Amino acid sequence: MPAPPNRYLSLMPFDAAHTDALTRLAGPRAVIEGDDRTPHLTEWRGRWQGETPLILAPGTTEELAAVIGYCAENGIAVVPQGGNTGLVGGQVPHGELLISTRRMRRIRAVSPEDFTLTAEAGVTLAEARGAAEEAGRLLPLSIGSEGTCNIGGVLSTNAGGVNVIRYGNARDLVLGLEAVLPDGRIWHGLNSLRKNNTGYDLKHLFVGAEGTLGIVTAAVLKLFPRPAPAGAG
Repeated sequence: MPAPPNRYLSLMPFDAAHTDALTRLAGPRAVIEGDDRTPHLTEWRGRWQGETPLILAPGTTEELAAVIGYCAENGIAVVPQGGNTGLVGGQVPHGELLISTRRMRRIRAVSPEDFTLTAEAGVTLAEARGAAEEAGRLLPLSIGSEGTCNIGGVLSTNAGGVNVIRYGNARDLVLGLEAVLPDGRIWHGLNSLRKNNTGYDLKHLFVGAEGTLGIVTAAVLKLFPRPAPAGAG
């Protein structure tokens, strides 16, 4: 007897009832329509062109969780997308529901004393680096697309960047994470404690997983002292 289909991975018919339900859950501001859809469906070099019945950009973790929960219950496949700067086409949908994190743009906290910054998934890397600089601190992660790429995508792909030898990959800069799980539950792991040896370090399951185990919605990032100017002594 063949194995039953996996309802979380198979593409199910998407009709107007799903559109109406998801719009209610995410709010009308979350629906991306018309010409605004094109940048989300095209890989930025033009190598891949996607298609989707609906693009949603929830504004809060709770809205995103509600959408994912509905999709899990109804067998609707989902593709998460951040800044759409990826080079392998993983962020381009091919019939799945597309969920963008670009409206989740709050920097929730900056603590110069603790050398931490808490940012939502839709904050660009450049914005996060700028907030750290305003606080007199350094967020060392720096890549060519930092003006466009989002924190959620950077962590989901475990980006490296130009300072990776000294400061490590994105994984090495994460103290805590918040994520929406595939069944719609929210994992609250925004821990800023540096010396934390309690149990499994679950945040590392999400960093580098490219959205397969959950969608990153916020993160606590490590900051560092700003380097002294060259020649300063």
